[in-house]
Amino acid sequence: MRDWFVRQVLGRIWLCGIVCCVSFAIFGLLTLNLFYLFRSNAAYILANGWMAVLDGGLAQFTELLLSLVAGMAAYLVFKACEHRLVDWLTHR
Repeated sequence: MRDWFVRQVLGRIWLCGIVCCVSFAIFGLLTLNLFYLFRSNAAYILANGWMAVLDGGLAQFTELLLSLVAGMAAYLVFKACEHRLVDWLTHR
């Protein structure tokens, strides 16, 4: 997967720019208000205890964690593309 990404995406400057923009937008959308959602979910579970877990508080917490991981993956793709684009702009 890594070799494919380096060869196909980072090897083509135009595609690298597009992927950089898309991954930045995905990162922004996935992490928008994530801190507040985690805080609200934790407060809900702490205030209501086991009933909150049965009502889906734990499932929502799991979904927030998955959103966090997906956001981090999008950020890493963005940083890789950014590094490639900056290198291309400054070393020519």
